[in-house]
Amino acid sequence: MKNVLSKYLVLVFVIAAAPVLTGHVSAQTPAGAATNAHAVGMGSGASINSPSAVDLRMGMRKLWEEHIVYTRNYIISGLAGLEDAGKVAERLLRNQDDIGNAVKPFYGEDAGKKLSALLRDHILIAADIVSAAKTGNNNAVSKGQEKWHQNSDDIATFLSGANPNWPKPVLTEMLDKHLELTTAEVVSRLKKDWAADIAAYDQGHDHMMMFADALTDGIVKQFPEKFAE
Repeated sequence: MKNVLSKYLVLVFVIAAAPVLTGHVSAQTPAGAATNAHAVGMGSGASINSPSAVDLRMGMRKLWEEHIVYTRNYIISGLAGLEDAGKVAERLLRNQDDIGNAVKPFYGEDAGKKLSALLRDHILIAADIVSAAKTGNNNAVSKGQEKWHQNSDDIATFLSGANPNWPKPVLTEMLDKHLELTTAEVVSRLKKDWAADIAAYDQGHDHMMMFADALTDGIVKQFPEKFAE
């Protein structure tokens, strides 16, 4: 698992380092993303503040907090070659299953497994691209990147198909921003630009909380009867 996550991080760097290195990391969470998240919509005032809705919000935030924190931990451990990298990788991969399990009460067993599978495919496809890049097979790299981006599109399509309150363009923007900020962490650490590294993580953390809340808001709006109390 350590090797898989290492390849994934290298892929993120290879694909996105150029625009990050030539530009700069925004000093704040993008206004467009925040606006779009709000546009996803929330349930009625009564349901969104009910104990059950608050429980869902806190649970969803915990999942995505773990996602961003263990991604951060792995970036540090993986790039530094620390002994805990393998265990951190295992925990990060488990988070993908936890996220899939979180949607099962609303969308069913098959949907939860499908989401977990899509998230794991995202990592495996990345590993194939890195392998091709190492051998200089540019044609395979190009095809792999297309497949990798299609996988990300599949995730957005799957989620938007499950809940009409999660518009695909909004999800795509959110996922792309998460990738951009994670990439900025990797690039900054490789450059030993510690200030930029910390700034990218802080922005990425805020972005993940916004994303988690958008998912919660969409679920509450779709299933108001489940959050009446």
